[in-house]
Amino acid sequence: MPKLSRSGGPLYKGAVMPTSAERTRARPDNVRFIRAATREARALIRLATLLPLDLERSVPLDIRPGDDVAVLVHGSLATGGAWRPLRRKLEARKAFVVTFTYGPRAGVREVAGEIASILHGLPSGARVHLVGHSLGGLAVRWFVQEMPHDARVVQTISVAAPFDGARGAWLLPGPAGRDMQRGSPALRRLAETACYAGIPHLSIFGTADTAVSADTTFPVGDRLVVGDAGHNTLLFDDRVVDRVVDAITSRK
Repeated sequence: MPKLSRSGGPLYKGAVMPTSAERTRARPDNVRFIRAATREARALIRLATLLPLDLERSVPLDIRPGDDVAVLVHGSLATGGAWRPLRRKLEARKAFVVTFTYGPRAGVREVAGEIASILHGLPSGARVHLVGHSLGGLAVRWFVQEMPHDARVVQTISVAAPFDGARGAWLLPGPAGRDMQRGSPALRRLAETACYAGIPHLSIFGTADTAVSADTTFPVGDRLVVGDAGHNTLLFDDRVVDRVVDAITSRK
C-alpha cells in the first residue's frame, strides 16, 4: 500500500508536487483562457443576431470626391451585418460605409470581384479604405495586388486574415475552404506579390484566436496584436474598432 499524504492522497516515490507559488502562477493563465473563451462565445451569439442584417449591397448615394469611403468585407459564413458596430462608429465620424454579402462558397477571387463591382460605382476622387475580416482580409489584398490598379484605394486593413492558413479551413465549402488552407495557391500568390502593390496595410490579430494564429505574418504593413481576443471577438473589441476608425478618419 502506498503511503498517504496528510491530505489523504498517495505519495509516490520520485513524484514532484507543484509548489504553492507554481500553482499561483498557473491560475492567471487559466482565468485568462476562460475569460477569452467566454468573450468569444458571446461574440458568436452577437454575430448570430447580426447575420440577418445587411444582406443586400448598401452604397451611400451622396459620396463625393475627397470623401472617405470604407468598404467592409465580411468573413466566410457571415454577412455584411457583422460590421454593424464598426459601421456605427465610422458613420459617427462622418465616413461613408459600403457593405455587401457574398455566398458561403465564394473564394478570394470571387470576393475580390465583388469589390471591383462596388468600386465601379463610386465617384472618382473618393478615398477608399478596404477592410476585411478573415477571408475578407485576403480578398482586399487580392484586389490591390492582383487586379487592375485603382488609385482611389488608399489603404487596406485585415482583421484575423489567415495569410498563413486557417485551422479547420478544409471543413469550409468550395473555394473558400481551399483558399484558406495553409500553403494554398492563393496564399502563396499573396505572399509573393505583397510588395508590388504599394498600398499601405494594417494586419490585426488576436492572441486567443483558435482559427488564425497571432503569429501570422504578412510581408508588408503594420501589425496590431490584441490580447485575449478571439477570431470573432475582434469584430466587436473596442481596441480593434477604435484603431480601424482612427486609421480611416485620421488623415496623415
